[in-house]
Amino acid sequence: MTIDSYKFAGKKAIVRVDFNVPLDENGKITDDTRIRGALPTLKKILADGGSLIIMSHMGKPKGKVNAKYSLSQIVDAVSEKLGTPVQFAPDCAKAAEAAAALQPGEVLLLENLRFYAEEEGKPVGIEKTDPAFEEAKKAMKASQKEFAKTLASYADCYVNDAFGTAHRKHASTAVIADSFGADDKMLGYLMEKEVLAVDNVLSNIKRPFTAIMGGSKVSTKIGIIENLMDKVDNLILCGGMTYTFAKAQGGTVGKSICEDDKLDLALAIIEKAKAKGVNLVLGVDCVAADDFSNDANTQIVPSNNIPEGWEGLDAGPKTRELFSAAIKDAKTILWNGPAGVFEFDNFTGGSKAIADAIAEATKNGAFSLIGGGDSVACINKFGMADQVSYISTGGGALLEAIEGKILPGIAAIKGE
Repeated sequence: MTIDSYKFAGKKAIVRVDFNVPLDENGKITDDTRIRGALPTLKKILADGGSLIIMSHMGKPKGKVNAKYSLSQIVDAVSEKLGTPVQFAPDCAKAAEAAAALQPGEVLLLENLRFYAEEEGKPVGIEKTDPAFEEAKKAMKASQKEFAKTLASYADCYVNDAFGTAHRKHASTAVIADSFGADDKMLGYLMEKEVLAVDNVLSNIKRPFTAIMGGSKVSTKIGIIENLMDKVDNLILCGGMTYTFAKAQGGTVGKSICEDDKLDLALAIIEKAKAKGVNLVLGVDCVAADDFSNDANTQIVPSNNIPEGWEGLDAGPKTRELFSAAIKDAKTILWNGPAGVFEFDNFTGGSKAIADAIAEATKNGAFSLIGGGDSVACINKFGMADQVSYISTGGGALLEAIEGKILPGIAAIKGE
């Protein structure tokens, strides 16, 4: 079933969205990309005469109620974006009455799903090494099914529009789909667009293909780096992982972030790129700081010769030129992860150089896909969202899709 062919009139739709938006210390949303991304699906259901039950997680409360992660903080913002008042259910597992009372055109937002451990389906308070872990895991899976059934009982149909969590087999992203027939479950518009965007990058590659992988740790990106080796022409590795590569090749990196146990892995990646004929682009210089703060003293130094007591916080000018050269002529571009600590205004230069080069390539006909929370925040910070082809709302989900993995949230709808 597709969202366009389904008749929502008079029906209650429970929609899994990804409203895990960043909040400041006052609980105000600092980036509403994810909320805006879900609006076409939510508005379609309301326009068709359906009523909406919206569910999402926020943060990692680990199965416990935590006011810091309450979705009550975003009710006003969601109401404003939808253009209609949004009711709030303070307990997602005890919202049957509120859901039953919903009239066509009305909206109910459920409290954070992850206030219940059953959402993620992981036993809480017991280590994997504990002999009782397997039994606890089995019991939790049974509880997860019941939790999913409770959520499903509120509605006539289920829509999954949360690409950001599509790689998780959680109660609300996959298990709940078992409670609905094939004709009453579907992907939302955002999910459909995300799947198409990934397909564009992987199945319709126009060359040269340049991928930019940032982030602090090479260990968290190893799967996708290895998978991309078979697809890309240029692979830019930037951000904190730069210094693991620099040290692996005999450099000194001061107090920069560095995974000392991954030096062999870094060398293996360099060799693999050579063997496969991939142009691996690594930083040659960096903006080093004497403190992890926006106001720190800085100097430009080689990435492999950072003085003691200093740390690399951004790509240097020569590195920016190398990155730009590998991006500007590309016809397919994937960007996941910034080139520096872009949250500090004084260390945004490397990421801005990447964004500028991507915008230029896109203008010249390239397909550019930006994914992962930090890259999206970068593009938005620079006000350049309209200068790239597609911005993905998924971080881990996007990476796993590009790795070629089956995403449970999509498989549950498609019956794969």
